[in-house]
Amino acid sequence: MDVKTAVEHASLAEQLPALRANYERDGYVIARNVIEPELVEEGRRHIEWLLDQNPGTRPEQLHNWLMTDDPFWVRLVSDDRLLDIAQQFVGPDIALFASHYIAKRPYDGQAVLWHQDGSYWPLEPMEVVTLWLALDDSTPENGCLRVLPGTQHTALQQMKERRDVDNVLNSAIDDQFVDESRAVDVILKAGDVSIHHPNVIHGSNANTSAMWRRGLTIRYIPTSTRILSDRQWPSAFLLRGRAAPGVNDYLPWPKYKAGKHMPFRGAETYHQREPARA
Repeated sequence: MDVKTAVEHASLAEQLPALRANYERDGYVIARNVIEPELVEEGRRHIEWLLDQNPGTRPEQLHNWLMTDDPFWVRLVSDDRLLDIAQQFVGPDIALFASHYIAKRPYDGQAVLWHQDGSYWPLEPMEVVTLWLALDDSTPENGCLRVLPGTQHTALQQMKERRDVDNVLNSAIDDQFVDESRAVDVILKAGDVSIHHPNVIHGSNANTSAMWRRGLTIRYIPTSTRILSDRQWPSAFLLRGRAAPGVNDYLPWPKYKAGKHMPFRGAETYHQREPARA
């Protein structure tokens, strides 16, 4: 068995020790086979449900303000396997800052131009890690994530408005920071997770293929990181450990109500895992 095959067959527990070292070197790393097919399928069904609930919304624009009263969304981002990964980067006291489905339809899924995530975020300090959960196989053909390895050492730059091409963020980093010859395609199987640094420069091409490319971004913070907002943040959930006193106000985990929310496995009892805040 070669090294690549061995990694793809390793359990999550076996993969965890190496994640941080590769992340520090390259600004991103991949964990394989994190989520089982049944939960991946529920995630796809959730996107369909959200689009039905929000007619006229492009599937790339299913943002965090839709999750305040969405039990399945909170169940997914609080999955212990995802939190075990996040803990390698932000420690044992974990909160959610934001989560966002970027679902690229066949043939017209929009590009995400080169950018740094941290430039958009009201966080202090900028201690945050992104997990990108693949709900479909993600390939160059359907617009997979692309990364410029090592650019996590680039200071956060102000993004510039870009509307000359259809793109998800309507903005991008200045071209002087982008050397596309160094770009790496982050090729994932459904259920894999890529992890990346808030400063690393990354993007993705448009989806011109016949395949969907659906994924969920999840932004985890230590509870010591403050969300700078003058109102209740719509996706501030305590997910593991303890809240840091006086830093953030966290929302209660939404309880499932039949007929109001999307049904999912364990819907009636998932909220019993909510951590105590005191």
